[in-house]
Amino acid sequence: MKPPLLLIGQGSHDDAYAAEFGRFVHRLRCRLDQRAADVSGGYLERATPRLSDSVASLVARGHHRLVALPLSLSRLSDEFGAAMELEQKRHPTLMYDYGRPLGPDPRVLALLAERLNEAAAEIIKPSRPLELVGARPRLRAVDAPVEDSLHVEPGETAVVLVGEGSTDAAANAEIHRVSRLFWETHAYDFMTVETAFVSVTPPGVPGGLERCRRLGAKRVIVVPYLLFAGGMLERVWAQALAYGAGHPDLDIRCAEVIGDCETLADVVIDRYEEALQLVP
Repeated sequence: MKPPLLLIGQGSHDDAYAAEFGRFVHRLRCRLDQRAADVSGGYLERATPRLSDSVASLVARGHHRLVALPLSLSRLSDEFGAAMELEQKRHPTLMYDYGRPLGPDPRVLALLAERLNEAAAEIIKPSRPLELVGARPRLRAVDAPVEDSLHVEPGETAVVLVGEGSTDAAANAEIHRVSRLFWETHAYDFMTVETAFVSVTPPGVPGGLERCRRLGAKRVIVVPYLLFAGGMLERVWAQALAYGAGHPDLDIRCAEVIGDCETLADVVIDRYEEALQLVP
């Protein structure tokens, strides 16, 4: 039997994020079951199951070597390494290999392009103002009369790619790199792809939108560089909604997160198989 795959999440108090993380772990469990590989998932903090519980369960089932894969789009945080070192102290027989973070894999960029195109599809419908929907600060289109003057070409449409934000300068620089890669590979017909961050470091979502407005954009599509829905996505939508309320002349659309899907599972499985090549 192959070593198990342990997916490590940062953790969130948000039930929507935890539910989608759980669904993704189940998807991988179904996929890798055909290859005789166990799959488990655990969080570093703020949610259950905790990483320590997932590791203890794997060890109790007789696994003493595993592939640990941080479910992250950015470079590997020191927190992940410290957490696995602690687990190795708790379980002296435990050995593990790291899988590379997902990063700007071409398939991840293609998924971002799908989310962009889904949001851009709203462009062909009647122009609509922003509206708050339910308890979640989500941007939604509301029917309004069509006006020919509101037609906007792709060259007049900008994209804001939004990362989480970090105190690690190299991690922030990576998001800028992703924006450029995304623009050149999937969004070159658009005016520009600007970079923004949810928190910690500037520019925030309003700053990214403002830059697009000053560049002359008539429409901006906000694309979250996030894996799953949850509190982080709601903050992106809330910031975009607040900015849009003060700039009714700018048409703002928000895309969905990458989300639980087969293509994302393909990327993770490739990272798993890659890590197995390191196992002697």
